[in-house]
Amino acid sequence: MSVLKVIELMGNSTISFEDAVQNVVNEASKTVKNIKSVYIEHFHVTINGNKISQFRVDTKVTFGILDE
Repeated sequence: MSVLKVIELMGNSTISFEDAVQNVVNEASKTVKNIKSVYIEHFHVTINGNKISQFRVDTKVTFGILDE
């Protein structure tokens, strides 16, 4: 039987939304093992001088509970 857990995380990047999601995965994987998927719930940008300065994502990270 497989049991999964979901946590909500926010990530950001000055490059792109894709990079913001990758930052979430990179940071989460430092303490969360067995990541299965990332669901992007919301996209946001911050503006500075009429230009996008940051890309932000609200995510739900799904990972398997490890049997030991």
